[in-house]
Amino acid sequence: MSFKPTGVMPALVTPFTDDAKRIDEGRLRKLVNYVIAKGATGVVPCGTTGEFQNLSFEERKSVVEIVIDEVKERVPVIAGTGCSSTDLTIEMTRHAKEAGAQAALIVTPYYHKPTNRGIYEHYRSVAEAVDIPIIPYNIPQVTGVTLPWQIVEDLVDIPNIVAVKDSSGELRGILAILEKTRPRLSVLCGHDEVVLPALAAGCSGAILASGNLIVDIWMQVYEAVNKGDLKRAQELQLKVQKISRIIAKSGSVGVKAGLNMMGVPVGPVRLPLSIGGELSYEEMEELRIDLEKIGKIERKVVTVEVVPGKPIQERFAAIGITPQTIKDFNLRFGEALAGEEPEVAHIDLMVGGKAGPVGEAFAKAKASPTPGHEPLVAILEPNLTVKPLTLIVPTVTIKSMRQASMIYGPAQTAVAKAVIDSVSDGFLPKDAADDLILIANVFVHPAAVDRRRVYINNYKAMRHSIRKAMEGRPNIDDLLENKERARHPFRYTP
Repeated sequence: MSFKPTGVMPALVTPFTDDAKRIDEGRLRKLVNYVIAKGATGVVPCGTTGEFQNLSFEERKSVVEIVIDEVKERVPVIAGTGCSSTDLTIEMTRHAKEAGAQAALIVTPYYHKPTNRGIYEHYRSVAEAVDIPIIPYNIPQVTGVTLPWQIVEDLVDIPNIVAVKDSSGELRGILAILEKTRPRLSVLCGHDEVVLPALAAGCSGAILASGNLIVDIWMQVYEAVNKGDLKRAQELQLKVQKISRIIAKSGSVGVKAGLNMMGVPVGPVRLPLSIGGELSYEEMEELRIDLEKIGKIERKVVTVEVVPGKPIQERFAAIGITPQTIKDFNLRFGEALAGEEPEVAHIDLMVGGKAGPVGEAFAKAKASPTPGHEPLVAILEPNLTVKPLTLIVPTVTIKSMRQASMIYGPAQTAVAKAVIDSVSDGFLPKDAADDLILIANVFVHPAAVDRRRVYINNYKAMRHSIRKAMEGRPNIDDLLENKERARHPFRYTP
Protein backbone atom coordinates (compact mmCIF):
# COMPACT_ATOMS: atom_id res chain seq x y z
CA MET A 1 0.00 0.00 0.00
CA SER A 2 1.12 3.55 -0.74
CA PHE A 3 0.07 5.21 2.57
CA LYS A 4 3.16 6.22 4.55
CA PRO A 5 2.45 8.34 7.65
CA THR A 6 4.88 11.20 8.26
CA GLY A 7 5.08 14.34 10.36
CA VAL A 8 3.52 14.81 13.78
CA MET A 9 0.13 13.34 14.60
CA PRO A 10 -1.55 14.02 17.96
CA ALA A 11 -2.92 10.99 19.79
CA LEU A 12 -6.22 12.72 20.50
CA VAL A 13 -7.78 12.73 23.93
CA THR A 14 -11.47 11.85 24.06
CA PRO A 15 -13.39 14.88 25.37
CA PHE A 16 -16.16 14.07 27.84
CA THR A 17 -18.98 16.03 29.39
CA ASP A 18 -18.16 17.52 32.79
CA ASP A 19 -19.53 14.44 34.57
CA ALA A 20 -17.47 12.14 32.27
CA LYS A 21 -20.61 10.16 31.47
CA ARG A 22 -20.81 10.94 27.76
CA ILE A 23 -18.58 11.87 24.85
CA ASP A 24 -18.77 15.61 24.22
CA GLU A 25 -19.08 15.82 20.44
CA GLY A 26 -18.76 19.59 20.33
CA ARG A 27 -15.52 19.57 22.30
CA LEU A 28 -14.16 16.73 20.17
CA ARG A 29 -14.82 18.63 16.95
CA LYS A 30 -13.18 21.77 18.35
CA LEU A 31 -10.11 19.75 19.42
CA VAL A 32 -9.75 18.29 15.91
CA ASN A 33 -9.82 21.76 14.39
CA TYR A 34 -7.44 23.10 17.02
CA VAL A 35 -4.65 20.58 16.36
CA ILE A 36 -5.05 20.81 12.58
CA ALA A 37 -4.81 24.59 12.78
CA LYS A 38 -1.59 24.15 14.79
CA GLY A 39 -0.02 22.06 12.03
CA ALA A 40 -0.88 18.40 12.73
CA THR A 41 -0.19 16.17 9.72
CA GLY A 42 -2.72 13.60 10.91
CA VAL A 43 -4.90 12.73 13.89
CA VAL A 44 -5.19 9.52 15.89
CA PRO A 45 -8.44 8.95 17.81
CA CYS A 46 -9.04 6.10 20.27
CA GLY A 47 -5.44 5.37 21.16
CA THR A 48 -4.01 5.10 24.66
CA THR A 49 -4.30 8.86 25.18
CA GLY A 50 -7.88 8.62 23.96
CA GLU A 51 -8.73 6.30 26.89
CA PHE A 52 -9.92 3.60 24.50
CA GLN A 53 -10.00 1.05 27.31
CA ASN A 54 -12.51 3.24 29.16
CA LEU A 55 -14.80 3.53 26.14
CA SER A 56 -17.52 1.12 25.08
CA PHE A 57 -17.23 -0.33 21.57
CA GLU A 58 -20.08 1.91 20.45
CA GLU A 59 -18.36 4.96 21.92
CA ARG A 60 -15.13 4.07 20.15
CA LYS A 61 -16.96 3.76 16.85
CA SER A 62 -18.72 7.06 17.46
CA VAL A 63 -15.44 8.89 18.22
CA VAL A 64 -13.86 7.59 15.01
CA GLU A 65 -16.89 8.62 12.97
CA ILE A 66 -17.01 12.12 14.48
CA VAL A 67 -13.30 12.71 13.91
CA ILE A 68 -13.45 11.53 10.30
CA ASP A 69 -16.48 13.72 9.65
CA GLU A 70 -14.83 16.79 11.18
CA VAL A 71 -11.46 16.27 9.49
CA LYS A 72 -13.10 16.31 6.06
CA GLU A 73 -10.02 14.76 4.44
CA ARG A 74 -7.75 17.65 5.44
CA VAL A 75 -5.30 15.21 7.06
CA PRO A 76 -5.21 11.42 7.43
CA VAL A 77 -7.16 9.83 10.26
CA ILE A 78 -5.45 6.83 11.85
CA ALA A 79 -8.05 5.10 14.01
CA GLY A 80 -7.08 3.16 17.12
CA THR A 81 -8.76 -0.23 16.72
CA GLY A 82 -6.72 -2.53 18.95
CA CYS A 83 -8.34 -4.96 21.40
CA SER A 84 -7.09 -7.87 23.45
CA SER A 85 -9.12 -10.18 21.19
CA THR A 86 -8.18 -10.74 17.54
CA ASP A 87 -11.83 -11.08 16.45
CA LEU A 88 -12.81 -7.84 18.17
CA THR A 89 -9.81 -6.09 16.64
CA ILE A 90 -10.98 -7.23 13.21
CA GLU A 91 -14.47 -5.90 13.95
CA MET A 92 -13.18 -2.49 15.06
CA THR A 93 -10.76 -2.29 12.13
CA ARG A 94 -13.53 -3.07 9.62
CA HIS A 95 -15.59 -0.30 11.13
CA ALA A 96 -12.67 2.14 10.81
CA LYS A 97 -12.28 1.31 7.14
CA GLU A 98 -16.00 1.65 6.46
CA ALA A 99 -16.07 4.98 8.32
CA GLY A 100 -13.31 6.32 6.07
CA ALA A 101 -10.12 6.08 8.16
CA GLN A 102 -6.86 6.09 6.21
CA ALA A 103 -5.21 3.55 8.52
CA ALA A 104 -5.66 1.57 11.73
CA LEU A 105 -3.38 1.76 14.76
CA ILE A 106 -3.42 -1.63 16.49
CA VAL A 107 -1.87 -2.07 19.91
CA THR A 108 -0.25 -5.39 20.75
CA PRO A 109 -2.81 -7.77 22.31
CA TYR A 110 -2.64 -7.40 26.08
CA TYR A 111 -3.76 -8.97 29.34
CA HIS A 112 -3.20 -12.58 28.21
CA LYS A 113 0.38 -11.64 27.21
CA PRO A 114 0.65 -13.77 24.07
CA THR A 115 3.90 -15.24 22.81
CA ASN A 116 5.72 -13.88 19.78
CA ARG A 117 3.90 -16.40 17.62
CA GLY A 118 0.55 -15.21 18.93
CA ILE A 119 1.47 -11.57 18.32
CA TYR A 120 2.49 -12.30 14.74
CA GLU A 121 -0.67 -14.30 14.03
CA HIS A 122 -2.80 -11.54 15.56
CA TYR A 123 -1.47 -8.92 13.15
CA ARG A 124 -1.44 -11.30 10.18
CA SER A 125 -5.08 -12.24 10.81
CA VAL A 126 -6.23 -8.63 11.04
CA ALA A 127 -4.25 -7.62 7.96
CA GLU A 128 -5.72 -10.45 5.89
CA ALA A 129 -9.27 -9.76 7.10
CA VAL A 130 -9.33 -6.00 6.50
CA ASP A 131 -7.77 -4.31 3.48
CA ILE A 132 -6.57 -1.14 5.19
CA PRO A 133 -3.08 0.17 6.05
CA ILE A 134 -2.19 -1.21 9.47
CA ILE A 135 0.23 0.18 12.04
CA PRO A 136 1.30 -2.17 14.87
CA TYR A 137 1.72 -0.32 18.15
CA ASN A 138 4.32 -1.18 20.79
CA ILE A 139 3.76 0.23 24.29
CA PRO A 140 5.01 -2.44 26.71
CA GLN A 141 4.90 -0.22 29.79
CA VAL A 142 1.11 -0.27 29.50
CA THR A 143 0.30 -3.61 27.85
CA GLY A 144 2.93 -5.74 29.56
CA VAL A 145 3.71 -7.14 26.08
CA THR A 146 6.74 -6.21 24.00
CA LEU A 147 6.66 -6.17 20.20
CA PRO A 148 10.23 -7.24 19.41
CA TRP A 149 12.05 -6.06 16.32
CA GLN A 150 12.29 -9.66 15.07
CA ILE A 151 8.48 -9.81 14.78
CA VAL A 152 8.36 -6.40 13.09
CA GLU A 153 10.94 -7.68 10.59
CA ASP A 154 8.57 -10.53 9.75
CA LEU A 155 5.47 -8.33 9.66
CA VAL A 156 7.00 -6.03 7.06
CA ASP A 157 6.38 -8.73 4.43
CA ILE A 158 2.61 -8.35 4.89
CA PRO A 159 1.59 -5.80 2.21
CA ASN A 160 -0.82 -3.66 4.22
CA ILE A 161 1.39 -3.30 7.28
CA VAL A 162 2.87 0.08 6.41
CA ALA A 163 4.33 1.44 9.65
CA VAL A 164 5.01 0.73 13.30
CA LYS A 165 4.55 3.00 16.29
CA ASP A 166 7.02 2.51 19.13
CA SER A 167 6.14 4.12 22.46
CA SER A 168 8.61 2.15 24.55
CA GLY A 169 11.15 4.97 24.70
CA GLU A 170 13.86 2.36 24.11
CA LEU A 171 16.08 3.76 21.39
CA ARG A 172 17.92 0.46 20.89
CA GLY A 173 14.69 -1.21 19.81
CA ILE A 174 13.80 1.69 17.51
CA LEU A 175 17.23 1.56 15.90
CA ALA A 176 16.94 -2.19 15.36
CA ILE A 177 13.56 -1.73 13.64
CA LEU A 178 14.97 1.04 11.47
CA GLU A 179 17.95 -1.14 10.57
CA LYS A 180 15.82 -4.12 9.57
CA THR A 181 12.82 -2.48 7.88
CA ARG A 182 13.78 0.86 6.30
CA PRO A 183 12.64 2.03 3.79
CA ARG A 184 9.83 -0.50 3.48
CA LEU A 185 8.25 0.56 6.78
CA SER A 186 7.59 3.96 8.34
CA VAL A 187 8.78 3.97 11.94
CA LEU A 188 6.89 6.39 14.19
CA CYS A 189 8.06 7.59 17.59
CA GLY A 190 5.38 7.40 20.27
CA HIS A 191 7.35 8.46 23.34
CA ASP A 192 7.36 12.20 24.00
CA GLU A 193 10.75 12.29 25.75
CA VAL A 194 12.78 10.84 22.85
CA VAL A 195 11.28 12.56 19.81
CA LEU A 196 14.47 14.27 18.67
CA PRO A 197 16.82 11.26 18.88
CA ALA A 198 14.17 9.07 17.23
CA LEU A 199 13.69 11.50 14.33
CA ALA A 200 17.44 12.03 14.00
CA ALA A 201 17.90 8.26 13.80
CA GLY A 202 15.52 8.04 10.86
CA CYS A 203 11.94 7.82 12.15
CA SER A 204 9.38 9.12 9.66
CA GLY A 205 7.33 10.98 12.23
CA ALA A 206 5.67 10.77 15.61
CA ILE A 207 2.29 10.03 17.18
CA LEU A 208 2.33 11.88 20.49
CA ALA A 209 0.08 12.50 23.48
CA SER A 210 1.70 15.92 23.96
CA GLY A 211 0.81 16.67 20.34
CA ASN A 212 -2.59 17.77 21.67
CA LEU A 213 -0.82 20.59 23.51
CA ILE A 214 2.30 21.43 21.49
CA VAL A 215 1.97 19.93 18.01
CA ASP A 216 3.26 23.21 16.55
CA ILE A 217 6.51 22.91 18.51
CA TRP A 218 6.92 19.23 17.57
CA MET A 219 6.41 20.17 13.92
CA GLN A 220 9.23 22.68 14.28
CA VAL A 221 11.44 19.90 15.66
CA TYR A 222 10.42 17.62 12.78
CA GLU A 223 11.14 20.28 10.15
CA ALA A 224 14.46 21.25 11.77
CA VAL A 225 15.64 17.63 11.68
CA ASN A 226 14.62 17.29 8.03
CA LYS A 227 16.64 20.43 7.23
CA GLY A 228 19.64 19.11 9.14
CA ASP A 229 19.41 21.88 11.74
CA LEU A 230 20.03 19.72 14.81
CA LYS A 231 21.01 22.69 16.98
CA ARG A 232 17.56 24.24 16.50
CA ALA A 233 15.89 20.87 17.08
CA GLN A 234 17.85 20.41 20.31
CA GLU A 235 16.80 23.82 21.58
CA LEU A 236 13.15 23.05 20.91
CA GLN A 237 13.24 19.57 22.45
CA LEU A 238 14.85 20.89 25.64
CA LYS A 239 12.32 23.73 25.75
CA VAL A 240 9.46 21.25 26.14
CA GLN A 241 11.29 18.40 27.86
CA LYS A 242 9.62 18.90 31.24
CA ILE A 243 6.20 18.99 29.58
CA SER A 244 7.11 15.83 27.68
CA ARG A 245 8.25 14.10 30.87
CA ILE A 246 5.04 14.98 32.71
CA ILE A 247 2.86 13.85 29.81
CA ALA A 248 4.82 10.63 29.29
CA LYS A 249 4.17 9.78 32.95
CA SER A 250 0.56 10.93 33.25
CA GLY A 251 -0.84 10.27 29.75
CA SER A 252 -4.37 11.46 29.10
CA VAL A 253 -4.68 12.88 32.64
CA GLY A 254 -1.88 15.37 32.04
CA VAL A 255 -2.96 16.15 28.49
CA LYS A 256 -6.52 16.94 29.53
CA ALA A 257 -5.34 19.05 32.46
CA GLY A 258 -3.08 21.01 30.11
CA LEU A 259 -5.74 21.54 27.45
CA ASN A 260 -8.26 22.71 30.03
CA MET A 261 -5.68 25.19 31.39
CA MET A 262 -5.05 26.44 27.85
CA GLY A 263 -8.71 27.21 27.27
CA VAL A 264 -9.32 24.18 25.05
CA PRO A 265 -11.98 22.42 27.14
CA VAL A 266 -11.98 18.63 26.96
CA GLY A 267 -13.52 17.73 30.30
CA PRO A 268 -12.22 15.22 32.84
CA VAL A 269 -10.76 11.72 32.51
CA ARG A 270 -12.76 8.64 33.41
CA LEU A 271 -12.07 6.56 36.46
CA PRO A 272 -9.90 4.85 37.42
CA LEU A 273 -7.70 7.65 36.01
CA SER A 274 -7.63 10.79 38.15
CA ILE A 275 -5.89 14.08 38.82
CA GLY A 276 -3.94 13.65 42.05
CA GLY A 277 -3.14 10.09 41.00
CA GLU A 278 -1.47 9.69 37.61
CA LEU A 279 -0.91 13.46 37.67
CA SER A 280 0.06 14.78 41.10
CA TYR A 281 -0.95 18.28 42.11
CA GLU A 282 2.76 19.19 42.17
CA GLU A 283 3.14 18.00 38.57
CA MET A 284 0.02 19.90 37.56
CA GLU A 285 1.54 23.11 38.89
CA GLU A 286 4.78 22.40 37.03
CA LEU A 287 2.82 21.74 33.85
CA ARG A 288 1.02 25.07 34.21
CA ILE A 289 4.28 26.94 34.71
CA ASP A 290 5.92 25.42 31.64
CA LEU A 291 2.86 25.97 29.45
CA GLU A 292 2.98 29.61 30.52
CA LYS A 293 6.69 29.82 29.65
CA ILE A 294 6.09 28.73 26.06
CA GLY A 295 3.06 30.97 25.64
CA LYS A 296 0.35 28.29 25.64
CA ILE A 297 -1.39 29.96 28.58
CA GLU A 298 -1.94 33.60 27.79
CA ARG A 299 -1.41 36.33 30.34
CA LYS A 300 -3.93 39.01 31.15
CA VAL A 301 -3.86 42.21 33.16
CA VAL A 302 -5.13 41.75 36.70
CA THR A 303 -5.55 44.59 39.20
CA VAL A 304 -4.01 44.04 42.63
CA GLU A 305 -5.10 46.16 45.61
CA VAL A 306 -2.70 45.55 48.49
CA VAL A 307 -3.37 49.01 49.83
CA PRO A 308 -7.02 50.16 49.46
CA GLY A 309 -7.33 52.89 46.87
CA LYS A 310 -3.89 52.11 45.42
CA PRO A 311 -4.54 49.73 42.47
CA ILE A 312 -1.57 47.99 40.86
CA GLN A 313 -1.72 46.23 37.52
CA GLU A 314 0.24 43.00 37.11
CA ARG A 315 0.24 40.35 34.40
CA PHE A 316 -1.09 37.05 35.63
CA ALA A 317 -1.60 33.80 33.78
CA ALA A 318 -5.17 33.43 32.58
CA ILE A 319 -6.02 30.10 34.14
CA GLY A 320 -9.77 30.51 34.29
CA ILE A 321 -10.06 31.20 38.01
CA THR A 322 -7.79 34.22 38.47
CA PRO A 323 -10.07 37.11 39.50
CA GLN A 324 -10.00 40.35 37.59
CA THR A 325 -9.14 42.16 40.81
CA ILE A 326 -7.14 40.53 43.61
CA LYS A 327 -7.80 42.24 46.94
CA ASP A 328 -8.31 41.44 50.61
CA PHE A 329 -4.69 41.40 51.72
CA ASN A 330 -5.61 41.21 55.37
CA LEU A 331 -4.63 37.53 55.20
CA ARG A 332 -4.05 35.27 52.20
CA PHE A 333 -2.99 31.66 52.60
CA GLY A 334 -1.20 29.17 50.34
CA GLU A 335 0.04 25.62 50.81
CA ALA A 336 2.10 23.27 48.69
CA LEU A 337 4.00 20.00 48.91
CA ALA A 338 6.79 18.94 46.56
CA GLY A 339 9.07 15.95 46.21
CA GLU A 340 9.31 12.68 48.06
CA GLU A 341 10.70 11.56 51.40
CA PRO A 342 13.14 12.16 52.90
CA GLU A 343 13.68 15.38 50.93
CA VAL A 344 9.98 16.20 50.69
CA ALA A 345 9.16 19.88 51.16
CA HIS A 346 5.98 21.35 52.60
CA ILE A 347 5.20 25.05 52.83
CA ASP A 348 2.41 26.76 54.76
CA LEU A 349 2.36 30.37 53.63
CA MET A 350 0.70 33.54 54.92
CA VAL A 351 0.66 36.71 52.84
CA GLY A 352 -0.62 40.03 54.09
CA GLY A 353 -0.03 43.74 54.51
CA LYS A 354 2.47 45.11 57.04
CA ALA A 355 -0.31 46.81 59.00
CA GLY A 356 -2.44 43.67 59.31
CA PRO A 357 -2.26 40.42 61.30
CA VAL A 358 0.57 39.02 59.15
CA GLY A 359 2.72 42.04 59.95
CA GLU A 360 1.92 41.64 63.65
CA ALA A 361 2.78 37.93 63.52
CA PHE A 362 6.07 38.77 61.79
CA ALA A 363 7.08 41.21 64.53
CA LYS A 364 6.05 38.85 67.33
CA ALA A 365 7.94 35.89 65.82
CA LYS A 366 11.13 37.93 65.50
CA ALA A 367 10.82 39.51 68.96
CA SER A 368 9.88 36.30 70.82
CA PRO A 369 11.28 33.28 68.94
CA THR A 370 10.26 29.78 70.03
CA PRO A 371 13.25 27.58 70.95
CA GLY A 372 13.95 25.09 68.16
CA HIS A 373 11.82 27.11 65.73
CA GLU A 374 13.87 30.30 65.50
CA PRO A 375 12.70 32.29 62.46
CA LEU A 376 15.00 33.67 59.79
CA VAL A 377 14.46 36.47 57.29
CA ALA A 378 14.95 35.11 53.75
CA ILE A 379 18.03 36.40 51.95
CA LEU A 380 19.48 35.81 48.50
CA GLU A 381 22.92 36.22 50.06
CA PRO A 382 24.24 38.07 53.13
CA ASN A 383 23.17 41.72 53.02
CA LEU A 384 20.65 41.05 50.23
CA THR A 385 17.23 40.57 51.88
CA VAL A 386 14.41 39.62 49.54
CA LYS A 387 11.30 41.70 49.06
CA PRO A 388 8.51 41.31 49.91
CA LEU A 389 10.02 40.73 53.35
CA THR A 390 9.78 36.99 54.02
CA LEU A 391 10.10 35.16 57.33
CA ILE A 392 11.01 31.45 57.40
CA VAL A 393 9.79 29.47 60.42
CA PRO A 394 10.95 25.84 60.77
CA THR A 395 8.02 23.46 61.22
CA VAL A 396 10.11 20.66 62.76
CA THR A 397 11.93 21.36 66.00
CA ILE A 398 15.63 21.81 65.21
CA LYS A 399 17.72 19.52 67.42
CA SER A 400 21.08 19.44 65.61
CA MET A 401 23.40 21.56 63.54
CA ARG A 402 22.78 19.25 60.56
CA GLN A 403 19.04 20.01 60.71
CA ALA A 404 19.77 23.70 61.11
CA SER A 405 22.09 23.69 58.12
CA MET A 406 19.34 22.13 55.96
CA ILE A 407 16.71 24.70 57.00
CA TYR A 408 18.89 27.79 56.97
CA GLY A 409 20.94 26.64 53.98
CA PRO A 410 19.27 25.07 50.91
CA ALA A 411 15.69 25.47 52.16
CA GLN A 412 16.16 29.14 53.03
CA THR A 413 17.93 29.82 49.73
CA ALA A 414 15.12 28.12 47.82
CA VAL A 415 12.40 30.13 49.56
CA ALA A 416 14.22 33.39 48.89
CA LYS A 417 14.74 32.55 45.21
CA ALA A 418 11.08 31.53 44.82
CA VAL A 419 9.92 34.86 46.27
CA ILE A 420 12.01 37.04 44.00
CA ASP A 421 11.18 34.87 40.95
CA SER A 422 7.50 35.29 41.78
CA VAL A 423 8.00 39.06 41.75
CA SER A 424 9.87 38.81 38.45
CA ASP A 425 7.09 36.70 36.93
CA GLY A 426 4.37 39.06 38.13
CA PHE A 427 2.70 36.80 40.69
CA LEU A 428 3.75 39.02 43.57
CA PRO A 429 3.15 42.69 42.67
CA LYS A 430 6.46 44.52 42.30
CA ASP A 431 4.94 47.89 43.20
CA ALA A 432 3.68 46.46 46.51
CA ALA A 433 6.92 44.75 47.50
CA ASP A 434 7.39 47.20 50.39
CA ASP A 435 3.80 46.78 51.59
CA LEU A 436 3.61 42.98 51.83
CA ILE A 437 4.83 40.47 54.40
CA LEU A 438 5.26 36.74 53.80
CA ILE A 439 5.56 34.12 56.55
CA ALA A 440 6.53 30.63 55.39
CA ASN A 441 6.35 27.63 57.71
CA VAL A 442 8.96 25.33 56.18
CA PHE A 443 9.06 21.57 56.68
CA VAL A 444 12.36 19.76 56.14
CA HIS A 445 12.45 16.10 57.16
CA PRO A 446 15.05 15.40 59.89
CA ALA A 447 16.36 12.50 57.74
CA ALA A 448 16.94 14.65 54.64
CA VAL A 449 20.46 14.23 53.24
CA ASP A 450 20.40 15.47 49.62
CA ARG A 451 20.87 19.23 49.85
CA ARG A 452 20.16 19.80 46.15
CA ARG A 453 16.81 17.98 46.36
CA VAL A 454 15.96 19.96 49.50
CA TYR A 455 16.62 23.14 47.50
CA ILE A 456 14.63 22.05 44.43
CA ASN A 457 11.63 20.80 46.40
CA ASN A 458 11.42 23.86 48.64
CA TYR A 459 11.71 26.15 45.62
CA LYS A 460 8.81 24.36 43.93
CA ALA A 461 6.69 24.30 47.07
CA MET A 462 7.24 28.00 47.74
CA ARG A 463 6.47 28.99 44.13
CA HIS A 464 3.30 26.92 44.16
CA SER A 465 2.16 28.21 47.56
CA ILE A 466 2.63 31.84 46.43
CA ARG A 467 0.54 31.21 43.32
CA LYS A 468 -2.17 29.54 45.33
CA ALA A 469 -2.25 32.34 47.89
CA MET A 470 -2.53 35.05 45.26
CA GLU A 471 -5.08 33.20 43.14
CA GLY A 472 -7.19 31.98 46.05
CA ARG A 473 -6.70 28.29 45.30
CA PRO A 474 -8.14 25.88 46.06
CA ASN A 475 -11.58 27.41 45.98
CA ILE A 476 -14.62 25.81 47.59
CA ASP A 477 -15.69 24.16 44.32
CA ASP A 478 -12.28 22.44 44.07
CA LEU A 479 -12.66 21.12 47.60
CA LEU A 480 -16.21 19.85 47.09
CA GLU A 481 -15.17 18.12 43.87
CA ASN A 482 -12.21 16.37 45.51
CA LYS A 483 -13.46 15.70 49.05
CA GLU A 484 -14.21 12.02 48.52
CA ARG A 485 -11.20 11.01 46.44
CA ALA A 486 -8.54 13.07 48.19
CA ARG A 487 -5.77 10.99 49.77
CA HIS A 488 -3.15 12.55 52.05
CA PRO A 489 0.34 11.30 51.06
CA PHE A 490 1.23 10.47 54.67
CA ARG A 491 -2.03 8.69 55.40
CA TYR A 492 -1.98 4.93 55.48
CA THR A 493 -3.99 3.64 52.52
CA PRO A 494 -4.53 -0.14 52.17
